[in-house]
Amino acid sequence: MPYGPLMDRRQLLRTALAVTAGAAGAAALPSTASAATSTIDPSRDFGAWQGWGTSLCWWANTFGDNDTVADLFFSRKTVPYGGTNLPGLGLNIVRYNAGGSNWDPAGGETMKVSPNIPRFKQIQGYWRDWNSADPASASWNWYADAPQRNMMWKARDRGADTFELFSNSPMWWMLYNHNPSGPDVKATENLQNWNYRQHAVYLATIARYAHDHWGVDFTSVEPFNEPSGDWWTSQGTQEGCYAAPGVQRQVIDHLRAELNARDLWWMNVAAPDDVTFDAATWTWGQYPSATRGNVGRINVHGYQYGNGRRDLLYNAAQASGKPIWMSEYGEGDATGMSLASNLNLDFRWLHPRAWVYWQVLDWSGWGLIQCDGSTGWLGPVNTKYHVLAQYTRHIRPGMRIIDSGDGNTVAAHDQNTGKLVVVVTNYGTGQYLDVELGKFGVRPGEGALVRRWATVTGGAERYGYHEDTYIRGSRFWSWFEPNTVQTFEIDGVRK
Repeated sequence: MPYGPLMDRRQLLRTALAVTAGAAGAAALPSTASAATSTIDPSRDFGAWQGWGTSLCWWANTFGDNDTVADLFFSRKTVPYGGTNLPGLGLNIVRYNAGGSNWDPAGGETMKVSPNIPRFKQIQGYWRDWNSADPASASWNWYADAPQRNMMWKARDRGADTFELFSNSPMWWMLYNHNPSGPDVKATENLQNWNYRQHAVYLATIARYAHDHWGVDFTSVEPFNEPSGDWWTSQGTQEGCYAAPGVQRQVIDHLRAELNARDLWWMNVAAPDDVTFDAATWTWGQYPSATRGNVGRINVHGYQYGNGRRDLLYNAAQASGKPIWMSEYGEGDATGMSLASNLNLDFRWLHPRAWVYWQVLDWSGWGLIQCDGSTGWLGPVNTKYHVLAQYTRHIRPGMRIIDSGDGNTVAAHDQNTGKLVVVVTNYGTGQYLDVELGKFGVRPGEGALVRRWATVTGGAERYGYHEDTYIRGSRFWSWFEPNTVQTFEIDGVRK
């Protein structure tokens, strides 16, 4: 996960109505006014939503035994925290990292450690040495990495139902320099070529062991994290491994075979998990057709922010018949407005089936809640926690993502219950915003309640609930303060 400058936030909405700063959310909109309008179109359906998630490394390596943290992120309960009550985010996707670090010697050799990596970012791996691939042998330590595994179980027990196994680095003894932070020279291969299959064996063995002993079935396994990155070096601050497309291809093909050999034929291989949309599109194009056939899902990270061609990656995925996950996103804007802007761009152009925040606990503005992984300190809640709640608590797995007609609006529909969820972001200008439902065949009647939740990032309201908005004809509207995200739920909506 690279730390880079944030892109400028996109200012996409126009000023539509001059109103006083104190206008109420449900104030009557004059019939002659022209507000910015989102027209929801259920005929354009981008597929069933799989959910929201987070990666467990590194934060769970420190906080893996904390029940309050588990409640905050993996339940939708009201959770006491820091003298207030927070809405649980209800994340249902867990990305579990198979570590590459181990302090046991192997054949008289030992792991090399970057002088810049904090201890909590060293994830203990399970395969101790190269002597045996038998998971019941002394070469394997299944008691390793207990905190991260404990948090995975806590997440499962609170409703998480989708799990991915991923690798930041192969085991240290598979690497030329024995350093899981990266090669001595950036952008060079560090995975020994005689260990391409062994890396696949490692991941497939963990996946089978989890199935047999942990009560967890991984839905997918990802062999590389940001493999095209030239920042992975032996002096780095985390585990990482560069791998050119030719190496990725061989490992992916081995991984598919090793999963099949363990009767895990139903478990997807995910790739390429590159750092940007453009890099992922290019890497995907380098895979031969057989390798693309061995990949069940395209993963990508969102560190191109407001730039890059999300649409081209989506087109490539569609041509290959593969769904997309936004498998990692993060930035340092504690307000959450950058998060909302980029998330909206993802829904508009990338059309992922799932969306994963990198570190829900992290320093400064990167975390939804601030923490220090080295000391175990848990700190204040960033406003972006509440911004993300506007999406995660309302757009739920199984809903269909449909066209919102607007780059700052996300729409999801539950075809079974008739519930429609609309999440709208407003940026720097206070204004009314309209939502048009006229393209639905069945709509609630005149005066029907529209439930709304508001997060005003520049004000005091964090996740306020209101019953003051109603259907008028085929639409409803609301007043938005600057830099505000609101969610609306409407019942009785059918195609």
